[in-house]
Amino acid sequence: MNTQTTLIIGAGFAGSVIARELAEAGQQVHIIDKRPHIAGNAYDELDAHGVLVHRYGPHIFHTNSEKVFKYLSRFTEWRPYEHRVLGVVDGKTYPFPINRSTLNQLYALDLDEAGAAAFFEKVREPREPIRSSEDVVLNSVGRDLYEKFFLNYTRKQWGLEPSQLKAGVAARIPTRTNTDDRYFTDTFQAMPLHGYTRMFENLLDHPNIRMETSVDFADVPDHDGYAHIVCTGPIDSFYGYRFGRLPYRSLRFEHAHLADTKQFQSVGTVNYPNDHAYTRITEFKHLTGQQCDGTSIVREYPMADGDPYYPIPRDENEALFKQYEALADAEKNVTFVGRLAQYRYYNMDQVVAAALSASQKIMEKL
Repeated sequence: MNTQTTLIIGAGFAGSVIARELAEAGQQVHIIDKRPHIAGNAYDELDAHGVLVHRYGPHIFHTNSEKVFKYLSRFTEWRPYEHRVLGVVDGKTYPFPINRSTLNQLYALDLDEAGAAAFFEKVREPREPIRSSEDVVLNSVGRDLYEKFFLNYTRKQWGLEPSQLKAGVAARIPTRTNTDDRYFTDTFQAMPLHGYTRMFENLLDHPNIRMETSVDFADVPDHDGYAHIVCTGPIDSFYGYRFGRLPYRSLRFEHAHLADTKQFQSVGTVNYPNDHAYTRITEFKHLTGQQCDGTSIVREYPMADGDPYYPIPRDENEALFKQYEALADAEKNVTFVGRLAQYRYYNMDQVVAAALSASQKIMEKL
């Protein structure tokens, strides 16, 4: 009988942070993951050539939350890193998100900051109200930049037109009149010095935590015997798809090692909005700072089927989620936290913050 034990489904950020918080509060924790490893999608490992790679695509840590950064700093040292991205248009690379340098290079201009602001004002297509991702981008940068950098990328990434996606998707990507070419501008930008997996090992290293990998929730006997259950996986799966499946976008990762190449590209990630079936290529040595011969890259191919990665932000999907959320709200001894459990497009720091908050509420119940 596990009446004094909390069962946590999923050993990614949400599950691991909650496990640590409950363990430090004196609770016994049993955490399971159906994959053969911890760290969820942030899992990294040395590939066959000794290069540290992110198995499920690039994970760049950034946050404006000092609380979240300090919390994770208990479990890892950091390597300062500011992510930079280029977008390929007509065979040439340009800074992305779009900034003043992008405009000057693309259109052979010499704009200053005021000139860039005036350029955007001239080309933008005012949209009111702003309902979709198409509205967001056209309202900000106009049709030519929309078609060059956003339209086809969105079609590949989501399998939908930008007009079919809620505004929040495109709102994540800023437009700048200065020459700041960092992808993120958060106060804290860094990568775990020894990798994400090591950080998760430290997070889960507590005598009150029992960790099991390659274990599915369906294979755990006596669910009702636990004091509390924390679900960080897909909420529709937890409820046996009672109202139907929530739509997710999946990814296929094509990893490659280039033994005779010291550096494959000049920045961590290069986007291909208009060419190829993949959306982007990431070169991991930029992210990790690892010094070694050869380099390892990954190409990302968005897919309709496969492991769930991105909740698809559309009104009808939100309405379906609300049906599952109503079931979740009625639960006394089950808590749902994380991107898949809450059907939200969370960043890593947002998941950590949500997990810290949920931990407090769980401990009030126990």
